[in-house]
Amino acid sequence: MTGAGRQFLRFGKFNAVGLLGAGLQVLLLYLLIERCNLAKVAATPITVEIAVIHNFLWHERFTWRDRECAGVRATITRFWRFHAGNGLVSLVGNTAVISALGECCHIPALPAAAAAIALCAPVNFWLADRWVYAAPTPLRCQNISFRPN
Repeated sequence: MTGAGRQFLRFGKFNAVGLLGAGLQVLLLYLLIERCNLAKVAATPITVEIAVIHNFLWHERFTWRDRECAGVRATITRFWRFHAGNGLVSLVGNTAVISALGECCHIPALPAAAAAIALCAPVNFWLADRWVYAAPTPLRCQNISFRPN
């Protein structure tokens, strides 16, 4: 398979995981707003955070499993990079878009959440592919691995 083909397949996997995370986020958003009477602005970051953790776990084992670098330290580093990149984009992007669409356009929270997720997805893929899951060099993996040489 060509490099472009692998990247296209990876983008498909990324979007499949993203759809699962989006479904989880929208379900939790509904529950927090409609059942727990939490304000949209308070519920959104909570649901985004849960979806970010969900997506990280799936990306580790499914989307970027070929870029595995052994060791707990490497996984923790990826987790923090994922949070700093995708988490920040998702938290800021979702909160801003949902609030703006709700206040300015009177769009309900759930359709606004779907729009926000779609707008943040390409940026999140690029950050994950180029920074969070950047293919490590064998030497770098060896230095951060807890496995004996």
